[in-house]
Amino acid sequence: MFATVYQKCLRDQRRGLIGWSIGIVALVLLESALWPSISRISGLKEMLDSYPESLRKLFAIDEFTSGTGFLNTELYSMMLPILFLVFAISRGARAIAGEEESGTLEVLLITRVTPMRLLLEQSAVLLTGLTLLGTVLFAAVMGCSAVFGMQVGIGAAAAGSVAMIALAAPFGGLALAIGAATGRRRLALTGAGVAAVGAYVLFAASRIVEAVRPWGPWSPFHQALADGPMGGGVRLGHLSLIASVVVFLAAAVPVFTRRDISAV
Repeated sequence: MFATVYQKCLRDQRRGLIGWSIGIVALVLLESALWPSISRISGLKEMLDSYPESLRKLFAIDEFTSGTGFLNTELYSMMLPILFLVFAISRGARAIAGEEESGTLEVLLITRVTPMRLLLEQSAVLLTGLTLLGTVLFAAVMGCSAVFGMQVGIGAAAAGSVAMIALAAPFGGLALAIGAATGRRRLALTGAGVAAVGAYVLFAASRIVEAVRPWGPWSPFHQALADGPMGGGVRLGHLSLIASVVVFLAAAVPVFTRRDISAV
């Protein structure tokens, strides 16, 4: 037995977190190992300038000739956001709805753990997991930068990690809230996944279509990726994305506390 749900869940997830951490390190290492060859390509800038302007804006290709710009394009524009989103949404959906579907949620709620406390501690577990992965990402980027001569600054690496955490947090919080409100893990996965895809489509369209551009800032992807995650620094938008988890939980609490868990 453990003193809190927070401690118990972190202990239960330790192997998964180790696996995710290894995957992130391997991905950063694989991409960084390409940099020495990429940086020696003659006429690279001219070749990149020939790409369509919309594509250069979407994937920040203009800065591809620097180590920081290379990682922004190769990792932080697509692959890392996907990894962090999958982690956050899957963990958020499993936090309450997964426990309920496995029949262990009722056992928790007949103890001294209140529904409010359960939601808060599960959200803390989610944010802690994201923070741990962000820290691993920071360490991997700094290590690979030193090994492969990418010259990535500490501030840029830290900003990139914060951006990934901030991007994934609201969608993980949404999955947790949907799971708490409905008790259905699949619905939580689907709802948060559709929201993430829709947000990315809005962001991508705002970078390409002039008429959609004013709506771009409403997408979490814009807040996290618009200026290049590693080049824009830590911004107020990052904090607002993380704080949105509280909004989702506040909306889920009334529904969760009124549901008859034992009848599920």
